[in-house]
Amino acid sequence: MHHTTSPPYRTSSPHRFSTPPFSLRAYAQLLRLPNVFTALADICLGWLGALAAGMPVSRWPSFICLMGASAALYSAGMVWNDFFDLEQDRRERPFRPLPSGRIARRNAARLGVALLAAGIGFAALASPFQASAPWSALLLVVCLIAAILLYDAWLKRTWLGPVAMGTCRFLNILLGLSCAEATSLGWPARIYLASVVGLYIVGVTWFARTEARVSNQSQLRAAAGVMATALVLALATPLWSIGGTSSVLFPYLLVGLGFLVGIPAAQAIAEPTPGHVQRTVKRAIVGLVVLDAALATALCGMLGLMILVLLLPLLYLGQWIYST
Repeated sequence: MHHTTSPPYRTSSPHRFSTPPFSLRAYAQLLRLPNVFTALADICLGWLGALAAGMPVSRWPSFICLMGASAALYSAGMVWNDFFDLEQDRRERPFRPLPSGRIARRNAARLGVALLAAGIGFAALASPFQASAPWSALLLVVCLIAAILLYDAWLKRTWLGPVAMGTCRFLNILLGLSCAEATSLGWPARIYLASVVGLYIVGVTWFARTEARVSNQSQLRAAAGVMATALVLALATPLWSIGGTSSVLFPYLLVGLGFLVGIPAAQAIAEPTPGHVQRTVKRAIVGLVVLDAALATALCGMLGLMILVLLLPLLYLGQWIYST
């Protein structure tokens, strides 16, 4: 079956086409703007963990730069996702900005390159403020760019797709932690925190793999099991806190997240239609901010709840801009 679309952007010549008119909403949809705040939550988790481990507050310029790098790279990943998925989206998601013609593919490519360059630039700016490992942020950003492009261009269509996406989140958490002193927050703690979030995203990505059509119930059960495993592993986070600063709210936040994602997941497994699966994926994406906040409360106490503020723009923008 061939899908055709009427060319809405003609010039006066019947054989030439003009660039689609600029649409702010179309670009916001291309970038999955609400989801950018989940990437920022990862950086906030890393930053608060570094503060709890004794990092001086005077390194706040590094935090601003790392936030910029993470937002730019997440947005770039969304752009390249749609760039490489154009033919599939013409069949399954014709409403997206590229297949609908609201954004030209070449313009998306230019934006994707610019965002990757911005991510590198922000990481370079952060480097002078990272005393213990000045170039760690730049190195992590280079690794993150490689992971993003590998996922979008190739790995997404293989069984390694969820693992590749989880690796992107794993590296994003490490990016947030790159400003911490190695002597106060060592690599075992960093790898542990990043692994919890990365594993959660492996499960979310696996759950979402066939969200545009009826999903396989066994696959959904396995994916939900991966997400649940990540939450169970997260229970050990207070072991890495410095000076016993964990909040008593930590386990309750994890339980709340379990219900937040578990209830729609159970409904999707019972009736694996696109609507139920997509609803679960959206809830799980929102849940990532809650997970980051919960982990932060285990490291630095009540201060970690500040991450939940990022839910406000995420939920507000999500009323008009799709997130999957």
